[in-house]
Amino acid sequence: CWQSIVNEYFNGPEDARSKIEFVISTEPTDGGIYRGHRGRMEIRVDMHGVSCHGSAPERGDNAIHKMAEVILNVRDLNENPADGSTEINGLVKMLDPKFNPEHYEDARFLGRGTCTTSQIFYTSPSRCAVADSCAISIDRRMTAGETYQSCLKEIEDLPACKKYAKDVKVSMYMYDRPAWTGHVYETECFFPTWINKETAPHVQALVDAHHNLWGDKRLMPTELAASKREGRPLTDKWTFSTNGVSIQGRYGIPCVGFGPGAESQAHAPNEVTFKQDLVTCAALYAAVPGLYKPENKDGSATSFRQELTGNDIK
Repeated sequence: CWQSIVNEYFNGPEDARSKIEFVISTEPTDGGIYRGHRGRMEIRVDMHGVSCHGSAPERGDNAIHKMAEVILNVRDLNENPADGSTEINGLVKMLDPKFNPEHYEDARFLGRGTCTTSQIFYTSPSRCAVADSCAISIDRRMTAGETYQSCLKEIEDLPACKKYAKDVKVSMYMYDRPAWTGHVYETECFFPTWINKETAPHVQALVDAHHNLWGDKRLMPTELAASKREGRPLTDKWTFSTNGVSIQGRYGIPCVGFGPGAESQAHAPNEVTFKQDLVTCAALYAAVPGLYKPENKDGSATSFRQELTGNDIK
Protein backbone atom coordinates (compact mmCIF):
# COMPACT_ATOMS: atom_id res chain seq x y z
CA CYS A 1 0.00 0.00 0.00
CA TRP A 2 2.59 2.58 1.08
CA GLN A 3 5.02 1.49 -1.61
CA SER A 4 2.33 2.28 -4.17
CA ILE A 5 1.59 5.65 -2.51
CA VAL A 6 5.26 6.66 -2.43
CA ASN A 7 6.10 5.51 -5.95
CA GLU A 8 2.88 6.37 -7.78
CA TYR A 9 1.14 9.21 -5.91
CA PHE A 10 4.47 10.87 -5.14
CA ASN A 11 7.43 10.83 -7.49
CA GLY A 12 9.44 8.36 -5.43
CA PRO A 13 10.91 8.34 -1.91
CA GLU A 14 12.81 11.64 -2.12
CA ASP A 15 9.72 13.52 -3.25
CA ALA A 16 7.62 11.87 -0.52
CA ARG A 17 10.17 12.69 2.19
CA SER A 18 10.29 16.33 1.06
CA LYS A 19 6.49 16.69 1.34
CA ILE A 20 5.61 14.52 4.36
CA GLU A 21 6.84 15.86 7.71
CA PHE A 22 5.89 12.67 9.55
CA VAL A 23 3.15 10.04 9.80
CA ILE A 24 1.09 9.03 12.83
CA SER A 25 0.10 5.39 12.57
CA THR A 26 -3.32 4.79 14.13
CA GLU A 27 -2.79 1.08 14.73
CA PRO A 28 -3.78 0.15 18.32
CA THR A 29 -1.24 1.21 20.96
CA ASP A 30 -3.15 0.52 24.19
CA GLY A 31 -2.89 4.14 25.31
CA GLY A 32 0.84 4.38 24.58
CA ILE A 33 3.01 6.29 22.11
CA TYR A 34 4.97 3.79 20.03
CA ARG A 35 8.29 4.68 18.41
CA GLY A 36 9.07 1.53 16.43
CA HIS A 37 8.83 -2.22 16.13
CA ARG A 38 10.65 -5.24 14.75
CA GLY A 39 10.72 -5.98 11.05
CA ARG A 40 9.89 -9.26 9.40
CA MET A 41 10.50 -11.30 6.28
CA GLU A 42 9.18 -14.51 4.74
CA ILE A 43 11.78 -17.14 3.86
CA ARG A 44 11.35 -20.28 1.76
CA VAL A 45 13.57 -23.36 1.90
CA ASP A 46 13.33 -25.91 -0.95
CA MET A 47 14.76 -29.41 -0.58
CA HIS A 48 15.17 -31.81 -3.50
CA GLY A 49 15.21 -35.60 -3.32
CA VAL A 50 14.66 -38.65 -5.53
CA SER A 51 11.42 -40.63 -5.54
CA CYS A 52 11.13 -44.38 -5.59
CA HIS A 53 8.63 -47.05 -4.57
CA GLY A 54 7.78 -46.94 -0.88
CA SER A 55 8.46 -50.67 -0.51
CA ALA A 56 12.19 -50.01 -0.91
CA PRO A 57 12.80 -46.44 0.34
CA GLU A 58 16.56 -46.96 0.38
CA ARG A 59 16.51 -46.69 -3.42
CA GLY A 60 15.39 -43.06 -3.23
CA ASP A 61 16.34 -39.91 -1.36
CA ASN A 62 13.52 -38.73 0.88
CA ALA A 63 13.21 -34.94 0.73
CA ILE A 64 10.85 -34.84 3.71
CA HIS A 65 13.34 -36.67 5.94
CA LYS A 66 16.09 -34.23 4.95
CA MET A 67 13.80 -31.26 5.53
CA ALA A 68 12.98 -32.60 8.99
CA GLU A 69 16.58 -31.91 9.96
CA VAL A 70 16.29 -28.35 8.68
CA ILE A 71 13.09 -27.81 10.66
CA LEU A 72 14.79 -28.92 13.87
CA ASN A 73 17.66 -26.54 13.12
CA VAL A 74 15.18 -23.68 12.65
CA ARG A 75 13.69 -24.47 16.04
CA ASP A 76 17.16 -24.48 17.59
CA LEU A 77 17.99 -21.14 15.97
CA ASN A 78 14.96 -19.65 17.68
CA GLU A 79 15.31 -21.35 21.07
CA ASN A 80 19.03 -21.87 21.71
CA PRO A 81 21.17 -19.63 23.93
CA ALA A 82 24.10 -17.72 22.45
CA ASP A 83 26.76 -18.70 24.97
CA GLY A 84 28.63 -21.13 22.72
CA SER A 85 27.22 -24.19 24.46
CA THR A 86 25.34 -25.33 21.33
CA GLU A 87 26.30 -25.79 17.69
CA ILE A 88 23.73 -23.20 16.64
CA ASN A 89 23.81 -19.84 18.42
CA GLY A 90 20.26 -18.68 19.08
CA LEU A 91 18.75 -15.44 17.79
CA VAL A 92 18.94 -14.03 21.31
CA LYS A 93 22.55 -13.25 20.40
CA MET A 94 21.49 -9.91 18.90
CA LEU A 95 20.79 -8.61 22.42
CA ASP A 96 24.46 -9.13 23.28
CA PRO A 97 26.99 -6.35 22.50
CA LYS A 98 29.49 -9.05 21.53
CA PHE A 99 27.35 -10.03 18.53
CA ASN A 100 25.58 -6.72 17.87
CA PRO A 101 27.90 -3.98 19.18
CA GLU A 102 26.31 -1.03 17.39
CA HIS A 103 22.63 -1.81 17.86
CA TYR A 104 22.16 -4.13 20.84
CA GLU A 105 20.49 -1.38 22.91
CA ASP A 106 17.84 -0.82 20.24
CA ALA A 107 17.46 -4.61 19.92
CA ARG A 108 16.84 -4.88 23.65
CA PHE A 109 14.14 -2.22 23.39
CA LEU A 110 12.43 -3.75 20.35
CA GLY A 111 12.85 -7.36 21.47
CA ARG A 112 14.85 -10.26 20.07
CA GLY A 113 14.30 -11.66 16.61
CA THR A 114 12.40 -14.91 16.20
CA CYS A 115 11.88 -17.58 13.56
CA THR A 116 9.35 -20.35 13.20
CA THR A 117 8.37 -22.85 10.51
CA SER A 118 4.93 -21.70 9.38
CA GLN A 119 4.11 -23.90 6.36
CA ILE A 120 5.28 -27.16 4.78
CA PHE A 121 4.75 -28.48 1.23
CA TYR A 122 5.83 -31.64 -0.59
CA THR A 123 5.59 -33.55 -3.85
CA SER A 124 5.43 -37.31 -4.16
CA PRO A 125 4.16 -39.64 -6.89
CA SER A 126 1.71 -41.21 -4.44
CA ARG A 127 1.10 -42.13 -0.79
CA CYS A 128 3.20 -45.24 -1.33
CA ALA A 129 6.28 -43.53 -2.75
CA VAL A 130 9.25 -41.54 -1.44
CA ALA A 131 8.80 -37.76 -1.59
CA ASP A 132 11.02 -36.12 -4.21
CA SER A 133 10.69 -32.54 -2.93
CA CYS A 134 9.80 -30.67 0.22
CA ALA A 135 9.58 -26.96 1.01
CA ILE A 136 8.91 -24.90 4.11
CA SER A 137 8.02 -21.30 4.85
CA ILE A 138 9.74 -19.53 7.73
CA ASP A 139 8.26 -16.50 9.48
CA ARG A 140 11.27 -14.41 10.55
CA ARG A 141 10.88 -11.44 12.89
CA MET A 142 13.89 -9.13 12.75
CA THR A 143 15.35 -6.84 15.38
CA ALA A 144 17.77 -3.91 15.15
CA GLY A 145 21.04 -4.85 13.47
CA GLU A 146 19.57 -7.66 11.34
CA THR A 147 19.19 -7.36 7.56
CA TYR A 148 17.45 -9.57 5.03
CA GLN A 149 20.90 -10.70 3.86
CA SER A 150 22.00 -11.73 7.35
CA CYS A 151 18.72 -13.60 7.94
CA LEU A 152 19.02 -15.56 4.69
CA LYS A 153 22.64 -16.41 5.48
CA GLU A 154 21.67 -17.70 8.94
CA ILE A 155 19.39 -20.26 7.29
CA GLU A 156 21.97 -21.14 4.63
CA ASP A 157 24.51 -21.74 7.42
CA LEU A 158 22.32 -24.15 9.39
CA PRO A 159 24.07 -27.53 9.75
CA ALA A 160 21.35 -29.36 7.83
CA CYS A 161 21.42 -26.84 4.97
CA LYS A 162 25.18 -27.23 4.70
CA LYS A 163 24.87 -31.02 4.89
CA TYR A 164 22.46 -31.07 1.94
CA ALA A 165 23.91 -28.01 0.18
CA LYS A 166 23.59 -29.42 -3.36
CA ASP A 167 19.89 -30.16 -2.81
CA VAL A 168 18.76 -27.09 -0.86
CA LYS A 169 17.77 -23.57 -1.92
CA VAL A 170 17.08 -20.69 0.50
CA SER A 171 15.18 -17.69 -0.86
CA MET A 172 12.90 -14.81 0.02
CA TYR A 173 9.26 -14.87 -1.03
CA MET A 174 7.89 -12.31 -3.48
CA TYR A 175 4.41 -10.87 -2.94
CA ASP A 176 2.39 -10.70 -6.17
CA ARG A 177 -1.23 -11.27 -5.16
CA PRO A 178 -3.70 -9.16 -7.20
CA ALA A 179 -5.62 -6.42 -5.39
CA TRP A 180 -9.42 -6.32 -5.59
CA THR A 181 -9.00 -4.15 -8.70
CA GLY A 182 -6.83 -6.80 -10.32
CA HIS A 183 -3.72 -4.62 -10.05
CA VAL A 184 -0.52 -6.49 -9.13
CA TYR A 185 2.16 -4.57 -7.24
CA GLU A 186 5.02 -7.02 -6.91
CA THR A 187 7.33 -6.59 -3.93
CA GLU A 188 9.75 -8.57 -1.80
CA CYS A 189 8.36 -10.12 1.38
CA PHE A 190 10.77 -8.07 3.46
CA PHE A 191 9.47 -5.47 5.87
CA PRO A 192 12.30 -3.56 7.56
CA THR A 193 12.77 -2.89 11.26
CA TRP A 194 12.32 0.75 12.29
CA ILE A 195 12.87 2.73 15.47
CA ASN A 196 13.07 6.37 16.56
CA LYS A 197 14.94 8.06 19.34
CA GLU A 198 12.72 9.20 22.20
CA THR A 199 14.00 12.71 21.49
CA ALA A 200 12.97 12.67 17.80
CA PRO A 201 10.79 15.77 17.21
CA HIS A 202 7.81 13.84 15.83
CA VAL A 203 7.86 11.50 18.85
CA GLN A 204 8.32 14.42 21.24
CA ALA A 205 5.34 16.24 19.71
CA LEU A 206 3.05 13.36 20.70
CA VAL A 207 4.61 13.11 24.17
CA ASP A 208 4.15 16.87 24.70
CA ALA A 209 0.54 16.72 23.50
CA HIS A 210 -0.22 13.81 25.83
CA HIS A 211 1.48 15.59 28.75
CA ASN A 212 -0.48 18.79 28.16
CA LEU A 213 -3.80 16.97 27.81
CA TRP A 214 -3.60 14.16 30.36
CA GLY A 215 -0.18 13.89 31.97
CA ASP A 216 2.54 11.25 31.71
CA LYS A 217 0.58 8.02 32.22
CA ARG A 218 -1.55 5.98 29.85
CA LEU A 219 -5.26 6.70 30.09
CA MET A 220 -7.41 3.87 31.42
CA PRO A 221 -11.00 4.32 30.24
CA THR A 222 -12.25 1.06 31.79
CA GLU A 223 -11.20 -1.50 34.38
CA LEU A 224 -10.37 -3.90 31.55
CA ALA A 225 -8.07 -1.31 29.97
CA ALA A 226 -6.47 -0.54 33.33
CA SER A 227 -5.57 -4.20 33.83
CA LYS A 228 -3.58 -4.09 30.58
CA ARG A 229 -2.09 -0.58 30.84
CA GLU A 230 -1.22 -0.09 34.50
CA GLY A 231 2.51 0.41 35.02
CA ARG A 232 3.47 0.31 31.34
CA PRO A 233 5.65 3.16 30.03
CA LEU A 234 3.94 5.84 27.98
CA THR A 235 6.56 5.60 25.22
CA ASP A 236 6.94 2.01 24.02
CA LYS A 237 6.85 -0.20 20.90
CA TRP A 238 4.58 -2.66 19.08
CA THR A 239 5.10 -6.41 19.13
CA PHE A 240 3.31 -6.91 15.82
CA SER A 241 4.08 -5.29 12.47
CA THR A 242 2.46 -2.17 10.96
CA ASN A 243 2.71 -0.06 7.80
CA GLY A 244 5.64 1.65 9.52
CA VAL A 245 7.84 -0.99 7.89
CA SER A 246 7.35 0.83 4.60
CA ILE A 247 6.75 4.38 5.80
CA GLN A 248 9.93 4.62 7.84
CA GLY A 249 11.57 1.21 7.53
CA ARG A 250 11.75 1.23 3.74
CA TYR A 251 11.47 4.92 2.86
CA GLY A 252 12.77 6.82 5.88
CA ILE A 253 9.63 8.95 6.33
CA PRO A 254 9.42 9.60 10.10
CA CYS A 255 6.63 7.57 11.72
CA VAL A 256 5.20 7.26 15.24
CA GLY A 257 2.18 5.42 16.60
CA PHE A 258 -0.84 6.36 18.71
CA GLY A 259 -4.11 4.59 18.05
CA PRO A 260 -7.31 3.36 19.72
CA GLY A 261 -7.66 -0.15 21.06
CA ALA A 262 -5.23 -2.79 22.25
CA GLU A 263 -2.68 -4.73 20.24
CA SER A 264 -3.75 -7.92 22.01
CA GLN A 265 -7.24 -7.51 20.51
CA ALA A 266 -6.08 -7.40 16.89
CA HIS A 267 -7.60 -10.14 14.68
CA ALA A 268 -9.35 -11.71 17.68
CA PRO A 269 -12.85 -13.14 17.00
CA ASN A 270 -14.28 -11.03 19.85
CA GLU A 271 -12.18 -7.92 19.28
CA VAL A 272 -13.24 -4.74 21.11
CA THR A 273 -12.13 -1.10 20.99
CA PHE A 274 -12.85 1.29 23.84
CA LYS A 275 -15.03 4.18 22.65
CA GLN A 276 -13.20 6.61 24.91
CA ASP A 277 -9.96 5.76 23.08
CA LEU A 278 -11.48 7.17 19.89
CA VAL A 279 -12.10 10.51 21.61
CA THR A 280 -8.67 10.48 23.23
CA CYS A 281 -6.87 9.81 19.95
CA ALA A 282 -8.84 12.45 18.05
CA ALA A 283 -7.91 15.05 20.69
CA LEU A 284 -4.22 14.19 20.50
CA TYR A 285 -4.19 14.23 16.69
CA ALA A 286 -5.65 17.75 16.80
CA ALA A 287 -3.05 18.96 19.29
CA VAL A 288 0.09 17.53 17.70
CA PRO A 289 0.58 19.88 14.69
CA GLY A 290 0.84 22.91 16.96
CA LEU A 291 3.51 21.25 19.12
CA TYR A 292 5.69 19.77 16.39
CA LYS A 293 9.07 21.49 16.01
CA PRO A 294 10.46 20.75 12.54
CA GLU A 295 13.63 22.72 13.27
CA ASN A 296 14.68 19.87 15.58
CA LYS A 297 14.68 17.25 12.80
CA ASP A 298 18.01 15.41 12.75
CA GLY A 299 17.55 12.93 9.90
CA SER A 300 17.80 9.92 12.21
CA ALA A 301 14.65 8.27 10.82
CA THR A 302 16.18 8.18 7.35
CA SER A 303 19.70 7.23 8.42
CA PHE A 304 18.45 4.30 10.51
CA ARG A 305 16.69 2.88 7.46
CA GLN A 306 19.72 3.25 5.22
CA GLU A 307 22.26 1.85 7.66
CA LEU A 308 20.43 -1.01 9.28
CA THR A 309 18.01 -2.62 6.84
CA GLY A 310 20.11 -3.41 3.80
CA ASN A 311 17.38 -1.71 1.81
CA ASP A 312 18.95 -1.93 -1.64
CA ILE A 313 16.62 -4.56 -3.08
CA LYS A 314 15.65 -4.15 -6.70
